[in-house]
Amino acid sequence: MYDYFNGKLVFKAPTHVILEVGGIGYYVHISLTTYSLIKDQENCKLFISFQVREDAHTLFGFATEGERHLFNHLISVSGIGPNTGRMMLSSITPEEIQSAIINGQVAVIQKIKGIGPKTAQRVILELQDKLKKQGDHALLPLPTTTQSVPDEALSALVMLGFQKSQVEKTLATLVQTESDLTVEGLIKAALKKL
Repeated sequence: MYDYFNGKLVFKAPTHVILEVGGIGYYVHISLTTYSLIKDQENCKLFISFQVREDAHTLFGFATEGERHLFNHLISVSGIGPNTGRMMLSSITPEEIQSAIINGQVAVIQKIKGIGPKTAQRVILELQDKLKKQGDHALLPLPTTTQSVPDEALSALVMLGFQKSQVEKTLATLVQTESDLTVEGLIKAALKKL
């Protein structure tokens, strides 16, 4: 829902900040890693992970996209909630966590307060392959793939409720006759024929 907030730091503590954005003060939970990166700033940009539970809507903020990306990986593991994920990122650096997971170092993960041997093993088991596949770029979000103009138009028209097979035929005809259409132009032309 939120990607980042960029605003004035009204209040800073090692566990949370109040970030004023557009006249609204947001209470954002942070890790010690983020705190150490933003503590001298008056204005900052925090990458947000918005967590919703039935009893709370909570914002977690990170100084880097990589830290947020790792946080989202960590909380995807059964038994690790947002507060435990933040505790992990406060105890050791994201790079150390990533290295420990990739290299299967249970003892490093287990040293973190609140993480027992079973949870440490589960973190490694569930995340090791994901982080290995991403290699050195695991702390960065995967780049969003850019779709071709006809593919984007197809996705949009299917979301509008049209049959995929019918849309594909219409788009194929349009692309053959007019190859230089933008996504919007292609959608408009297709809507006239559907």
